[in-house]
Amino acid sequence: MAAATSVMRAQQIVLARVDDALKPFELTFARYEALVLLTFSGRGSLPLGKMGERLMVHPTSVTNIVDRLEAQELVRRVPHPTDRRTTLCQVTPAGRRLVERATAAVAAIDLGIEGLDDDEIDQLTTLLGKLRRAAGDFAP
Repeated sequence: MAAATSVMRAQQIVLARVDDALKPFELTFARYEALVLLTFSGRGSLPLGKMGERLMVHPTSVTNIVDRLEAQELVRRVPHPTDRRTTLCQVTPAGRRLVERATAAVAAIDLGIEGLDDDEIDQLTTLLGKLRRAAGDFAP
């Protein structure tokens, strides 16, 4: 029980720190994560369904995230060039600039995991990786 409670509380602390760093950019972690995903994609765009898979969120959540980012003019919906049934979400130049600045802010707080040295971060990543693999979160 103590380990599970500690993991959940640590997640809350890290998320709160990251959210605080993102607040000046009017981003939540979910919207930041979507912008990072789009920025790292080859063309700067992905189908909405693929975004949901990669972010591991429900399609309704993807729609909500994209709606908010679109209202901020950080992304735009565009038709898929070869599949008329598919809509792409494309990061805008403003979105690229914002994610760059937001990433610098998140990096400045050590991604919310201050207080751990490099070896401890490696240990933590290894342990949490075991837990995630056991749950089927990703293949070994």
